[in-house]
Amino acid sequence: TDNITAVTEFFLLGFQSSQCLKSSLLCLFLVIYCVTLCGNLLIITLVSTNKTLHTPMYYFLTQLSISDILVSTNIVPNLLHILRYNGGTIHFIDCITQLYFLCGPVVFECFLLTVMSYDRYVAICNPLHYSTVMTSTYCVKLSITCWLFGFSTVLIYVVKIGKLFFCGPNIIDHLFCDIVPLLELSCSNTSIIHLEMAVLSIPLVFFPVTIIVVSYTCIVSAILRIPSSIGRHKAFSTCSSHLIVVSIFFWTMFSVYVVPAKGQSPTVNKILSLLYTVFTPLVNPIIYALRNKDISKSIRETLHKCMVY
Repeated sequence: TDNITAVTEFFLLGFQSSQCLKSSLLCLFLVIYCVTLCGNLLIITLVSTNKTLHTPMYYFLTQLSISDILVSTNIVPNLLHILRYNGGTIHFIDCITQLYFLCGPVVFECFLLTVMSYDRYVAICNPLHYSTVMTSTYCVKLSITCWLFGFSTVLIYVVKIGKLFFCGPNIIDHLFCDIVPLLELSCSNTSIIHLEMAVLSIPLVFFPVTIIVVSYTCIVSAILRIPSSIGRHKAFSTCSSHLIVVSIFFWTMFSVYVVPAKGQSPTVNKILSLLYTVFTPLVNPIIYALRNKDISKSIRETLHKCMVY
């Protein structure tokens, strides 16, 4: 075993297809990345500059936009490089770093969406005490807690993966460094890491999903008790955007990491991975911009001011 050379870099295959298709995908992902950055930066700017949007719901929305920017920036530029040069080499340390800054924001988003559902629960089910419960200080503490939990829990198994020994093939048939492809290439015993991932999935995924389901069960029950149809519509419109974002996020996560991947082609796995790393950060600001009247109004006012000046 002393003569076995350790792998110090990996080769990401990306999409193995015609050059024409790769060029089309490169242009598509470049446009998506630019729109993602502009959309999320627009949300952050509007909430920061418009006093009418200085509420807990929009504060949490800016945190979601920051997380989406981190995920997209961590994945897409290197993906464009892979498509441009028909694959790409990535150093072991860079691969582990990419994995960490992918998983950290993703886990953070699990907690943040849970906090946002709690915010909607208090706003609809306990509106008289909303301003006293969801104070600005409390919201900042909740967001900081989500960031700390997200990056600290991920650090546990990312460090474990970083200590694994890689001696065999260094070709990763994927678009970026992800957990499953790395574990499959390792020459070390990965059973402990699989066990840790299974144990951590309970507080990281199933607890947030349970809290969100319970919160929205109470929310729907409270909305149905509102006597007027206008009141019911107004109450539901305040949480419909968040509910759509939650559904898209957890559906894509379950498709990639929970549903068994046996029998799926590498191309299908790559497409599913793109859903939460590339397309979800794109659609989140679009959903809030289209379905939220305050955001839409703020965008129109900003555009009007720009045209006047």
